[in-house]
Amino acid sequence: MAPIAVGDVLPEGTLSYFDEQDKQQQVSIHSLAAGKKVILFGIPGAFTPVCSTKHVPGFIEKAAELKAKGVDEILCISVNDAFVMKAWAKTFPDNEKVKFLADGTATYTHALGLELDLAGIGLGTRSKRFALLVEDLKVKTANIESGGEFTVSSADDMLKAL
Repeated sequence: MAPIAVGDVLPEGTLSYFDEQDKQQQVSIHSLAAGKKVILFGIPGAFTPVCSTKHVPGFIEKAAELKAKGVDEILCISVNDAFVMKAWAKTFPDNEKVKFLADGTATYTHALGLELDLAGIGLGTRSKRFALLVEDLKVKTANIESGGEFTVSSADDMLKAL
């Protein structure tokens, strides 16, 4: 399957997260993005080095600037379960600036065409690192990394796209 690209409509899919009352919820990606400008960024795994020290912190740090440029929501997805994503979110100050969404079976990652085979290092199927700028479900910017690189999918790259 070809990776999602500029001009594509974001595929529908269901992801999970824990709400403010600590209840696990299922959410349609379309319900989060329809009629809005959102950044959807994906990471290879919670608690992994680059994801934890650069990728997520950058989006938290730049959230106000992104929102000032019209971004309604910043969504982080990972091929981890909702319990892992909840625990990981708690490690970040100001974590409420990003919604941490779990794609535990990589179903949504596959729908995006962004799966990454990390079985060779014991991680199984994961997501490529990426950042999408989406307006009313249509992809306006698709910054997709090669392998585990971190060169085009940062919050600063999204600010430039805005």
